[in-house]
Amino acid sequence: MKPWPLVLALPLAAAGTEPDDVAARAARIHRSAIVVDTHEDVPDALAEKWADIVVRGATKHFDIPRAKEGGLTGLFFAVYVPASYADGGAARIALDRIDMVQNVVAAHPADLVSAASVAEIRRAKRDGRIAILMGIEGGHAIEDSLGALRGFHRLGVRYMTLTHTNSNRWADSAGNFFAPRFDAESYRLHHGLSDFGRAVVREMNRIGMMVDVSHVSDETIDDVLETSRAPVFASHSSCRALASLPRNLTDDQIRRIGAKGGVVMINVSSVFLDQGLVEAARAALDALQEPAERIRQQYESDPKRAQAAIAKLVDALPPRPPVAFTKVVDHIEHVMKVAGPDAVGLGTDFDGIPDPPAGLEDVSKLPRLTEELLRRGHSEEEVRKVLGENFLRFFAKVEEVSRSLAAEPPAADVLPSSTHD
Repeated sequence: MKPWPLVLALPLAAAGTEPDDVAARAARIHRSAIVVDTHEDVPDALAEKWADIVVRGATKHFDIPRAKEGGLTGLFFAVYVPASYADGGAARIALDRIDMVQNVVAAHPADLVSAASVAEIRRAKRDGRIAILMGIEGGHAIEDSLGALRGFHRLGVRYMTLTHTNSNRWADSAGNFFAPRFDAESYRLHHGLSDFGRAVVREMNRIGMMVDVSHVSDETIDDVLETSRAPVFASHSSCRALASLPRNLTDDQIRRIGAKGGVVMINVSSVFLDQGLVEAARAALDALQEPAERIRQQYESDPKRAQAAIAKLVDALPPRPPVAFTKVVDHIEHVMKVAGPDAVGLGTDFDGIPDPPAGLEDVSKLPRLTEELLRRGHSEEEVRKVLGENFLRFFAKVEEVSRSLAAEPPAADVLPSSTHD
């Protein structure tokens, strides 16, 4: 998530099992497991403040030493394109970020390796390296061009989040809840996907690019599930039943994504995990509506300046105490309860959130999730699924669908010119 201005628990341990035994077992499992995180905003953090990621503290939540401590096997760097580029230049920003990722990986060949497939992630585990993959965050990055979509795929991009907090010319967003004046209806331009948006999804299926429904509207999710020939996923979203954010998924959405073979990758932002924080955030943002409106009027002829000034207002809001990391496991268990143990994984949103949970402050703390899952009575098989195997199964199915569509010619759809007006 970038930017952001602001189940029943099972027994803790099996009878007769000492806590230290659980910790040791968790360490062994985590060390041998494939651990995948499908969304970290490291490129954007490095673009804001450059640092060598071999140095501890390179970004707020990520560097190579902490990634090793966290047991990461595969990590998707988010190629985030701000909505301010939606009317021009978005593809260039995406290309710049892709170039950055490639350069960062090339600079650390002993620790990192570029990857773009399930096989390459598994090979990285065998080789003791971290596989770095890429996902575009914000469908406006393709500038309404299926040729650009295919070009990004050739550069190694393996998923695309169809929208960010802005609706684009072919898909509706859930919008920016973290703004002083949030009106969901204002993002409803197409009632889901336009015809061109459906063509984008079908072409993603053909080339083997995963369709990501984080950030999109409920209607868009409906259209994606109807249109996609491959399973789809949410790269960094949690459960709306536990924290009622538009960015989180309803139980019905979770169930349908899982039924189609997809996965829900849990976002670890505290406000995504806790209803009390959702309500507190909304109250604080609502209190800013009047000063925000004065700023809009003051800079009526300069919307970008107004937006920047309002963002400063929001950034000045006092931080709220983070929730305990065990809330992450509550959301993991909720997805298991709704859609089964094969439907959930990790999409932390590290470096795109200001409020990671206490006890899960950065990527080095991921083993705590393994231990907590074991303490709640989950089997080793279930834990391994959550850590990475569920995502790899889903990714493999996307690859399989792409192979089955190999005889299909590249799509030639174009966005009607009137849509650009």
